Amino acid sequence: MKYENIRRAKFISRPNRFIANIEIDGKTEICHVKNTGRCKELLTHNAHIFVQEFDSKIRKTKYDLISVYKGKRLINMDSQVPNKVFGEWVKNSSIFENIKLIKTEQKYKNSRFDFYLEADDKKIFVEVKGVTLEEDGIVMFPDAPTERGLKHLNELSLCIDEGYEAYVFFIVQMNDVKYFTSNVKTHKEFAEALIKARQKGVNIIALDCDVKEDSITAMNFVEIKL
Repeated sequence: MKYENIRRAKFISRPNRFIANIEIDGKTEICHVKNTGRCKELLTHNAHIFVQEFDSKIRKTKYDLISVYKGKRLINMDSQVPNKVFGEWVKNSSIFENIKLIKTEQKYKNSRFDFYLEADDKKIFVEVKGVTLEEDGIVMFPDAPTERGLKHLNELSLCIDEGYEAYVFFIVQMNDVKYFTSNVKTHKEFAEALIKARQKGVNIIALDCDVKEDSITAMNFVEIKL
């Protein structure tokens, strides 16, 4: 996934979930935050960030916040990018052989899963989650309670009963991490549901990413500890 028109800036403050005040070229500007999670450990005062600049009269803001340095680690925090990253990765990976069909936003019962695939004689539902929370090299999900994520896990388990294969892919929006685990402190029910889903037969996979100022690409499998 490649971005255009990337600019370096500094984070100043976040008045609400959708807007940040940033400093760019010595001026204070308003920037759209493409991640409604808390991200308090990322968006600290004077943090070095990268934003995407747009020249559009129909936008309320001129910039989108794309990534941020946490120490020496560059973390992509664009919540819209994990699906794109997975979509690029899955076409070239060997995890699903002979892919015949890839659909996005596929409805199933009361959920709409990110992907539906058909490969060989398999019918597969995939839900993708982006991961930006990191502590001492350990990456976790979620960074805020997610009832929507909980519903997805429960309905992926139902897919198994009807003969589908089901996967949850956690796209870790950074590299050089130790392992992935559930954020039990933030949402215990999600952590418990993830374990139950795996016991049911839902495949739980995490992938780290090569993150640069203007790009993000899925790379390696990350160990999972639940």
